[in-house]
Amino acid sequence: MILKSQTIKSFGAKNKVKQIIFFGNGPLADYALAVLERECQIIFHARKKEDLEKVKKLKLISPDTYGVLASFGVMIKSDVLELFEPEGILNIHPSLLPAYRGASPIETAVLNGDTDFSVSVMKLVKAMDAGPIYYQTTLSGADITKRTDSELISGLIPSKTVVYQVLAETGAEWICNNLGNLPRPASQDDEKATFCQKFDKSMSLLTPETDTAEQTLRKIVAFQGFPKSKFAFYGQNCIILEAHILKPGETAVLAIPCADGLSVAVDRVQPEGRKAMDAKSFVNGYRK
Repeated sequence: MILKSQTIKSFGAKNKVKQIIFFGNGPLADYALAVLERECQIIFHARKKEDLEKVKKLKLISPDTYGVLASFGVMIKSDVLELFEPEGILNIHPSLLPAYRGASPIETAVLNGDTDFSVSVMKLVKAMDAGPIYYQTTLSGADITKRTDSELISGLIPSKTVVYQVLAETGAEWICNNLGNLPRPASQDDEKATFCQKFDKSMSLLTPETDTAEQTLRKIVAFQGFPKSKFAFYGQNCIILEAHILKPGETAVLAIPCADGLSVAVDRVQPEGRKAMDAKSFVNGYRK
């Protein structure tokens, strides 16, 4: 669903340079903020719960300031939310809401076998990711890689970093273009909501004996950064940093056989307590 601002009754004027209080942490926030800073004036960046008191003071001093959020990780209570009415705090959420509400929408989409990825801009409410939607769009994996001059991994999915970048930039660009002329948001259908789990370190160990090569690769992509995919080679516990599915006739110096008879070739690896290295360097150093 894409909400088109020109066809819906809108708030306010749009020619003035907009002031923003930004809430966010992590890669989604970093990529979104880089776009917002080019078009708007960021008067404060809230990174933690303690910053919310300053947010309240700044909003009272400058009532025309907008709020934009991306991956903040802190519950914002009603006393702050009410200060940003009627538009509310605009939350950039990387899924096609109400699908994938929660903390790991991009990772869950990768694990679920998705080849398209979405972003929503919604009005923040107390219930998790349940606010009305200002804007949504979906991009194919191929479209995402084109925007960043990158490639699909094994022809299947972009890297997680690239997905974060493009979805964050897409949401932030829409906000920059529409902040003074916001459409009236459309309510979500709560009955269609799906939810993401929070990842933990217990999920790190790869299980190729029961997973297909694609499932194994998707875990490696989804768990980049955290909780990190792990597998043992030559008695060494390793973090798998980069990998791809072996093509017929292709060979690899380091590979993981999977349940479907295919193998995942490891391209970069980090042995426990060591620096990252390419697979050939690892094999040369650790094969007995």
